[in-house]
Amino acid sequence: MRQQDFGSDSRFCDGIARRRMLTLGATRLLGGLSLPGLLQLQAQAATASAPKAKSCIFLMLEGGPSHIDMWDLKPEAPTEIRGPFSPISTVVPGTQISELLPLCAQIADKYTILRSHSHKDNAHQTGRHWVLTGYPPSFADGQAKGIPFNELYPSIGSIVSRELGPGGDVPPYIELPNPLGPGGPGFYGPRFAPFTIDNDPVQPDFKVRDLDVPESVSSERFSRRQQLLAGTSQLSSNAQNGGRPATMSSYYEQAMNLVTSPNARRAFDIHAESAEMRERYGYTSIGQCALLARRLVQAGCRFIGIDHGSWDTHFDNFTSHKKALVPPTDRAFSALITDLDEQGLLDETLVIMMGEMGRTPRINNDAGRDHWSQCQTVILAGGGIRRGALVGESDRTASFPITQPYGIQDLLRTVFHLMGVDADKVYHTPLGRPVPVVNGGTRIDEVLA
Repeated sequence: MRQQDFGSDSRFCDGIARRRMLTLGATRLLGGLSLPGLLQLQAQAATASAPKAKSCIFLMLEGGPSHIDMWDLKPEAPTEIRGPFSPISTVVPGTQISELLPLCAQIADKYTILRSHSHKDNAHQTGRHWVLTGYPPSFADGQAKGIPFNELYPSIGSIVSRELGPGGDVPPYIELPNPLGPGGPGFYGPRFAPFTIDNDPVQPDFKVRDLDVPESVSSERFSRRQQLLAGTSQLSSNAQNGGRPATMSSYYEQAMNLVTSPNARRAFDIHAESAEMRERYGYTSIGQCALLARRLVQAGCRFIGIDHGSWDTHFDNFTSHKKALVPPTDRAFSALITDLDEQGLLDETLVIMMGEMGRTPRINNDAGRDHWSQCQTVILAGGGIRRGALVGESDRTASFPITQPYGIQDLLRTVFHLMGVDADKVYHTPLGRPVPVVNGGTRIDEVLA
């Protein structure tokens, strides 16, 4: 039997001989597959798969903003549904949003409107838990150990903190001006907990606590504390099981880094901004939080969660949205996106604005709208997101998506894709239960640039 010569003239599955392929490549008859061409294709492939976003700013409109009064108006719907507000045109031809958002209308070419987000939890705490962790709030391991559900699953910020680590002198995960609720590290442990400012930057005397060495501590004494901390850290790193000592050592190191870092102190000093810039964002809680978030992005923070409440408008929904809620949000979001873009940071900073739910299309007897998670709008910008896109469509009453509905897992998987986090990575709870970063879901390619 004649031995087959695989080295001389073996064939690919398309029938082209290997030697013939090499000849074609050498003569540049296959689209220029010379060495420089191959290297260029390799570089392009690497660029296409590289993370687009270095940081994420997540604006949580706690309570549930009314999508039908802000981003997805239905002017042809019956009066008991459409409400009093009219749509206005944006700078993107064919895209309209509410008259309550004139500033956002002027920059609609910088962000994407996703009108077909949907999930099935109409409660506040459990809904926020699902949005921020990607998991419904029930877990056998936690119940068996008496652990509340909101202390078991890691939040999106803690996942980003664990996977990407610090990007500068500030903590990788910061939330302000209040805790996000179920936005903690879960079973990941305190090491990946957020640094909560717990103080509102709109206050005239705003200051982040514990960033300065107390006057009672001399420089010599502080130096000795640093040496003691270094020794403690060494002991923790040499221990076979890290446990609580390693965790506490990590806390102390983070605190020491903040106290001793001029860059960190500068990042938190919102008073360093000009009066003009602060006015541009608006002297409101969400405005100054957004401005501080931009400063933290510049300092290398990976994930900033902004908690902005009072969107639970069961009563007098329209007055609340028109006078108290939407105008400062319109100013803050438009200023943040424009500012990031002007400073060359928008393409590497992912910005998300949403609530844990939308509001009912039908107006209730108290001129309010109730909880409605089956259809809501999510606003996305920067960090690999398309500019000026309108994705998804709801029905004639903004009750349900009539295009492909996208759920929480889909959104989180998209966020992690843009930030270079493996959404399929699995960690194990203390009892050994495997928990993937995202349990299911499909990347939302429609929103990607």
